[in-house]
Amino acid sequence: MEYNVHDAKSNLSKLIVQALEGKEVVISKAGKPVVKLVRIHSVQKKKREIGIYQGKTKITKEFFEPLPDEEISGFFS
Repeated sequence: MEYNVHDAKSNLSKLIVQALEGKEVVISKAGKPVVKLVRIHSVQKKKREIGIYQGKTKITKEFFEPLPDEEISGFFS
């Protein structure tokens, strides 16, 4: 279906419903088609998997040791 800009402004909610139903909605300006409303098919987000890296990483005791003073002072200079 084709609508002019004024009609599209007045009936935007109805046009969105039509587009969601799969109907082609074209908006024209000065009699020339300029925009087509189409439904966006959402992409299913992949479900996050808990513990995906379990057993694949290792934190050694050095991780918990304090950093040398020279390295810490480098953060603030």
